[in-house]
Amino acid sequence: MNRLILSGILMAVLSPATLPAQTTFTNTLLPQPAHLTASSGRLPWTTSITIAIPHHRSARLEAALDRTLDQIQEQTGIAKPTITTGEATLTLDVDGPGQPVQSLDEDESYTLTVTPTSATLHAVTTIGAIRALTTLQQLIQSDGHTQFLPAVQIEDSPRFRWRGLMIDVGRHFEPVDVIKRNLDAMAAVKLNVFHWHLTEDQGFRIQSKLYPMLTGRGSDKLFYTQAQAREIIAYARARGIRVVPEFDIPGHTRSWFVGYPELASAHGPYTIRREFGIDDAAMDPTRESTYQFLDKFLGEMATLFPDPYMHVGGDESNGQQWKRNPRIRAFMRAHQLSDTAALQTYFSQRVLKILQKHHKHMVGWDEILNPQLPPDAVIQSWRGQDSLFEAAKEGHQAILSQPYYLDGMKSAETHYLSDPIPAASGLTPEQAKLILGGEACMWGEHVNSLSIDSRIWPRTAAIAERLWSPQSVTDVDDMYRRLDIESVRLEALGLTHISHAGTALRDLAGSPSIEALYVFAGVLEPVSFGERYDQQHTTQLTPLNNLVDAVRPDPPSRHRFAILVLQFLQLPSNPGPRTALAETFRSWLAAVPTVEAQMNTSPRLAEARPRAEQLAALANTGLEALNYISSGSKPPADWKQTKLAQIEAAEKPQSIVRFPFLPALTDLVKAVPDK
Repeated sequence: MNRLILSGILMAVLSPATLPAQTTFTNTLLPQPAHLTASSGRLPWTTSITIAIPHHRSARLEAALDRTLDQIQEQTGIAKPTITTGEATLTLDVDGPGQPVQSLDEDESYTLTVTPTSATLHAVTTIGAIRALTTLQQLIQSDGHTQFLPAVQIEDSPRFRWRGLMIDVGRHFEPVDVIKRNLDAMAAVKLNVFHWHLTEDQGFRIQSKLYPMLTGRGSDKLFYTQAQAREIIAYARARGIRVVPEFDIPGHTRSWFVGYPELASAHGPYTIRREFGIDDAAMDPTRESTYQFLDKFLGEMATLFPDPYMHVGGDESNGQQWKRNPRIRAFMRAHQLSDTAALQTYFSQRVLKILQKHHKHMVGWDEILNPQLPPDAVIQSWRGQDSLFEAAKEGHQAILSQPYYLDGMKSAETHYLSDPIPAASGLTPEQAKLILGGEACMWGEHVNSLSIDSRIWPRTAAIAERLWSPQSVTDVDDMYRRLDIESVRLEALGLTHISHAGTALRDLAGSPSIEALYVFAGVLEPVSFGERYDQQHTTQLTPLNNLVDAVRPDPPSRHRFAILVLQFLQLPSNPGPRTALAETFRSWLAAVPTVEAQMNTSPRLAEARPRAEQLAALANTGLEALNYISSGSKPPADWKQTKLAQIEAAEKPQSIVRFPFLPALTDLVKAVPDK
């Protein structure tokens, strides 16, 4: 039902009424190309389309073409075109295969030219062709009668070379099919690095044949076999995505110690940690046996993962076990290591040499940054842009993640306007070149296989545009317009970020009748990771089946409501926004009694009863504000103060969900005339 509704929205956006008289182009591309010129005319997409591949051909290229044509057939209902060796409507002109192992410097550029009679796609490499095919699919539009490609000229290449998504499978394991569908989504928005966070205190998720007790005792039997890892690596490569594994050391390593306690800095026994947060357990950096173990393990992983980069974490190691161990303290004195930070740098230097031996570049979180760290190490910044810029100034390549933490439940707008190299970075041109790009990070404390898509998408598509498109592309309203359309396209690939809400709400209500509940849930979003952890005291064993797990961060209603309020306040006499706002508030009011009745029979749902009561009161406030502004009449003396206090109370943490529309409602209330 939800997909049908959103498909209707998509068709409405692309209807003839929205198209200028002389051009057939409505831009729904995401990310935006580097250079795009639209012309009049269109190339009809019909069964008469033919395709030629005159130069480089390979199984990888042909598979990418076949996937694209399958998706277009699903999208249009038109049978797949014929591949021909002669003259063709669509020419796929590729110079060569690209690199045997995709690297940071792989050429992803392409050009795409569409005229009323033909289309030509040119790329230097197969990966460039894959990016072009993604754009080709996004270009297909309908006027309600025919499907067509608008006449355009596109010259495109990414702004940043490292455009990633990190998925943490250590805290909550994610099955292979979840990883694959997210790789499909990454390819759809031209992301090119899958950062696979494979080890945590809560679980060791990758099979080691040299050290079988890593998963034998440290995984709850939830891990990827090496065959499955190879399957995922091949799946990603087919889509132009590198796989960078992370094995977090020396901290976040309790799951290692369950099977191999001799690696730890304190005596065991150890068990898998169910709680979240920073743990004292850490590898012993003073024993040669630790490095011998890591040499063999990382060497095994180096043969499994072909990418030139390997992530070794390095974050949140608090040094408490080191401080309490007399032997480790003596080692620090003997080696003139002044504190535990210096000891961690010693550890990082040793690990770096191991990785170099296995022909890998080391990536680590910004805690590893130290003047003694060789510049070959890549720094991933999660604590702020200052560490990103510091890394570049010290000669390190660096990746930004701090503003792209998806578990912070921030809006797509917030992510979108966070640039890896802002104008005030203070970096020289040479230093700026060391900023490789950025990564969205999906930490796993509060997600499972059912909810994870809704936490990653569609917000990550906005981050993908920030990392691909020119820095000047910053129109938030247009981004949201295109994001709504891309969200539908992503769901069609097999993601569940839209449909999950309906499934979860039916489960909560114990009923197929969720129309009112859907309205209620549509104006809520989850609180951030920290707020949920504080309110709910979550662990790995906490059930993820409450209302907070059903609602989406930055729901579409938030931005649409904010736009309506802005339009109404700019011209209160305009009946369109006023009517739409009034209908919105009345729909909230109408939904609440039904939702409260469902809460009477659902204890899990009943936890959010205070939010239902607040929504009714806020809806009445909105209606009153509309009437006062429209009529120009003055409210009672304490009305505005009372209503702003009501909104302030609704902003406070409660039921681990929050109302994202409150800033816009505040603007509406403040606009009510005082005199």
